[in-house]
Amino acid sequence: QVHFVESGGGLVQPGGSLRLSCAASGSIFSISAMGWYRQASGKQRELVAAIRSGGSTNYADSVKGRFTISRDNAKNTVYLQMNRLKPEDTATYYCKAVIRTAAQMREYDYWGQGTQVTVSS
Repeated sequence: QVHFVESGGGLVQPGGSLRLSCAASGSIFSISAMGWYRQASGKQRELVAAIRSGGSTNYADSVKGRFTISRDNAKNTVYLQMNRLKPEDTATYYCKAVIRTAAQMREYDYWGQGTQVTVSS
């Protein structure tokens, strides 16, 4: 099975920065993509940023220019650097990875437990 360790969330003032980390471990054969989603109270879950094994990235329009996603393939870890945070960034942030385990014939989506980000003065 796959296990995620997510860290970096917390309370920050508007305009501040946070860096989220998500490390995947377990019987992993390959990870083709990793990313971050978020869900604010009363709102639909949305893609924040994603990065594929080849290095291509996607960002939500609301965070483009403020957030940067990166990954360390050797450590099966994805990062999200969040700058110039706004109150509307407040949400639970979930790590997602597209993973093939050693015993699987196909890839599946795996999700972390989520980490809370609160932007408030």
